[in-house]
Amino acid sequence: MQIEIRGVEKLSFRERQVVTLKEMGKSNEQIAKQLGLSVSSVSTLYHRARSKGYQVVIVLTGDALNIFEGEEDD
Repeated sequence: MQIEIRGVEKLSFRERQVVTLKEMGKSNEQIAKQLGLSVSSVSTLYHRARSKGYQVVIVLTGDALNIFEGEEDD
C-alpha cells in the first residue's frame, strides 16, 4: 500500500512533514516529539495544510484487502 498526496506542491516543507505523519496515523503529540515542535504548532500546520486543499489517495497494489476473490484480471 502506498499513500499519495495530491496538491503537495501547495504545502510548505513543515506542512508536508505534518500531513505525511498524520496520514500515517500518528498523533499530534507523536509528531511534535518527532519534529521538535509544540503540539499547538503541529495542529496549526495541519489545519493550514488542510485549508490549502490537498488530497490523499491510497494506492493498493495487488489484492491487499483480500476482497477480489474469484475475479479475473483483464
